[in-house]
Amino acid sequence: MAQEKVTVGKNTDYPLSGILCLPDQIDTPVPAAVFVHGSGSSDMNEHVGGLYPFFDLAEGLMHRGIASLRYDKRSYAHGRKMLKNIHPITVYEETIEDAILAVNMLKNDPRIDPDKVFLIGHSMGAMLAGRIDAEGADCAGLVMMAGIPFTLDEVLERQITELAEGSKGLIGWIMRKQLNKIKASFEGLYEKDPEELKQTKMGGGTTLYYFREMGDHPVSMYLKDNQKPILIMQGEKDFQVRADTDYKAFQEMLGGKDNVTFRLFPGLNHMFVTAKSDRITDSKNEYKDTRHIPDDVIQTISDWIFQCCEEK
Repeated sequence: MAQEKVTVGKNTDYPLSGILCLPDQIDTPVPAAVFVHGSGSSDMNEHVGGLYPFFDLAEGLMHRGIASLRYDKRSYAHGRKMLKNIHPITVYEETIEDAILAVNMLKNDPRIDPDKVFLIGHSMGAMLAGRIDAEGADCAGLVMMAGIPFTLDEVLERQITELAEGSKGLIGWIMRKQLNKIKASFEGLYEKDPEELKQTKMGGGTTLYYFREMGDHPVSMYLKDNQKPILIMQGEKDFQVRADTDYKAFQEMLGGKDNVTFRLFPGLNHMFVTAKSDRITDSKNEYKDTRHIPDDVIQTISDWIFQCCEEK
């Protein structure tokens, strides 16, 4: 695989190590994609347990003639510095700003076709894809893998509820206590004074304002009137983002739009590898063993990107 070490945001306060993956032969400028991480701190490969999903995608797309850029998430590379210098931290500083820099970096590379740079967002990265595009990335199209059409506070409350209901004994008691705490924190979230929310910590340097700011920019705001090509992908066995809830809600929201394509992958989990379980209580072991994103997922993305390029 042809790889070049690069730095996203080289002249900013938060430079990020990255990898530009290129097809072996480039006779004319090629299409490319930028990968945007899910929630939490993550390296450029979105490594969790034995899984390296962004590496799998980059390698697979490269063999199909599509370049890609992946980079360490800012909270992974500069977590302490962010906590010291940014208050309150929002998804703009955590994710959006760097994704825009990454897209523009590709557009300015002569080996890349600037009109054929796509965004591939996973989980929270998929939730933010439309906003990233609208706030400066201006991509050729959006690939949303395991995205969520609801607000982050709604999703977190739902996931903790499922954990509490599926857990027994001491763990169940702890989860129910955590659920009650979260419900109390989120009550009246969108009516409270934003300045008060900025001072209310939720753990890990996150404040309640993080959820409020993201909720004030709902996914629907950026997708309902968006005319660019959008590919929405979902693993059938995903217990973090539900096919029967989240994917279905996207279909109801966007199903009548000609620019939106839906793909559901049987047997795959949140990371788009073969699932071991479909229960959220098994999350500790779900991503432990090494597996790879199957070819049909990568081929779906590749075919869709080239189709979009032909229609330009």
